[in-house]
Amino acid sequence: MEIRYLKDFLVVAETQNFLEAAAILYCSQATLTKHIQRLELDLGLMLFDRTTRKVSITKNGEMLLPYAREITELYERLTMQVKGSKNDSQQTLTIGSIPALAQYNITELLVSFKKMNPQATINIIQAGSEELMDLVRQRKCDLAFIRTYGELSSEFCYLPIAADELVAIVPSHHPLANEGVVPLEKLSRENFVLIPENTMLHRLSVQLCRESGFEPHVVFTDHRLENLLEMVINGMGVALLMRKLAEYMAQPKVSVLGIQPTVSTRLDLCYLRSGELSMVARQFVSITETLRGQQLDN
Repeated sequence: MEIRYLKDFLVVAETQNFLEAAAILYCSQATLTKHIQRLELDLGLMLFDRTTRKVSITKNGEMLLPYAREITELYERLTMQVKGSKNDSQQTLTIGSIPALAQYNITELLVSFKKMNPQATINIIQAGSEELMDLVRQRKCDLAFIRTYGELSSEFCYLPIAADELVAIVPSHHPLANEGVVPLEKLSRENFVLIPENTMLHRLSVQLCRESGFEPHVVFTDHRLENLLEMVINGMGVALLMRKLAEYMAQPKVSVLGIQPTVSTRLDLCYLRSGELSMVARQFVSITETLRGQQLDN
């Protein structure tokens, strides 16, 4: 049983509304529902009555309330105590990142930081952008490289690292392979191989297809880019990926096509606006700002 599930339980119990609780917790309603279901499964108890439009807590839920409050309070006190007792000389930095370290030159930032801080230890956690933001909120990551699109949460500070655009990848023998740029609706009858559906890139791809007048027929999903490319090469379908990812993995057997309408995203280094960054985290942000400034000057 995870502590964060108890925290989620307390917020749902207070609001008696999953949508409102999800907004307070800065997560999706689907994610919150899964957390509560997992907690109920772990305990073997039904905590909420969902048969009515308004969620109501069950007797078992009422029984859990005081224990949940006590456990979460003790956990918070323990967390603060552990943080206070950490020795700054250890200089451990935990960074979250989408699975694209080399494609966006994040590895260069890590190498530069390590050269300037040889005593530091760097831990990398790779996940999707939304999960990484949750990890930063939970203080399990000091900083995170995430993909951003549209409105940004005021909860975080964002340092732009790179811009990118969505492209289509087709086999080199495809009739549109030499077009350079194609309207997305020209691919409406194709099968699609995409990044998994619990990611921002998947949702963005599906949204763009719908805005272009069709529902994409997704036949395969995978996090690993090389697997998506193999599927394209072997005629399973076309892929929608960000250009820097596609070009990093490009080979003669596939063509990378720009699409219309153009959709751009950003890779940002984010961290909580509230709260104090550790000394080592501040150093990493400073080095990143410096290197980014040099790249812009060049």
